[in-house]
Amino acid sequence: MPVRAEHDRAVLAALLGRDPVLHAYQLGDLDDFFWPYTSWFRRDEEVALLYHGAETPTLLALAAPARVRRLAALLGQLAPVLPARLWAHLSPGVESGLAGAFRMDAAGPHHRMALTDPARLDAVVAAGTVLHAGDLPALRRLYEVAYPGNWFDARMLDTGQYVGVRDGGELVAVAGVHVFSPAYSVAALGNVTTHPRARGRGLAGAAVAAVCRRLREHVAHVTLNVKADNVAALRLYGRLGFTRVADYGEYALRAR
Repeated sequence: MPVRAEHDRAVLAALLGRDPVLHAYQLGDLDDFFWPYTSWFRRDEEVALLYHGAETPTLLALAAPARVRRLAALLGQLAPVLPARLWAHLSPGVESGLAGAFRMDAAGPHHRMALTDPARLDAVVAAGTVLHAGDLPALRRLYEVAYPGNWFDARMLDTGQYVGVRDGGELVAVAGVHVFSPAYSVAALGNVTTHPRARGRGLAGAAVAAVCRRLREHVAHVTLNVKADNVAALRLYGRLGFTRVADYGEYALRAR
């Protein structure tokens, strides 16, 4: 079956909804907030997403192990029409479908985690206040110092799912989301950081706990992505009730 563009959100939701944790980011991108920035491709029951809302387009192609070969075949057919440069999140083995058409610089293995033990979360003292558009300058200053080069879409402040902790009036810790979609019942934590001078005080964990409690009021699945070698983050998220549910790789792609 050849690859074709898919424009029916109901069809995509049914396919991706079979594994809402693995496909949380893609399901979230079906939301009106992100939909205009997306292109979807389908081959039988396999789906790939090209997201155009960032400076560099991002390809998401994730599959359970039993479906990897079929998704790799989709990418092999799709490769000629992809941008010459892009970023990609790919399940292990799926990258074989692009290897002939792209030079692939690996950014290392990552884990998809999901909130599976809310009792741990409930045992953590939450802290922080909800951030809004007026907090954007302070938030950008924090990211410049504590998390340069992070992926942050200022529009996400409109979701009301960013929480910041202040010290002496200065924003020193934050936790937010990359995806938030009550319509598809998924959310993905992101842009979590603490000012270097305020680290070691549990502020990021307190902010994450506050965000997660807000998210659980609206969605069934709270997920996140984290680098496999980020020991401190893995320890933090484990303490908050997250467990590793899937692996994937991130790649910078350049057409050969």
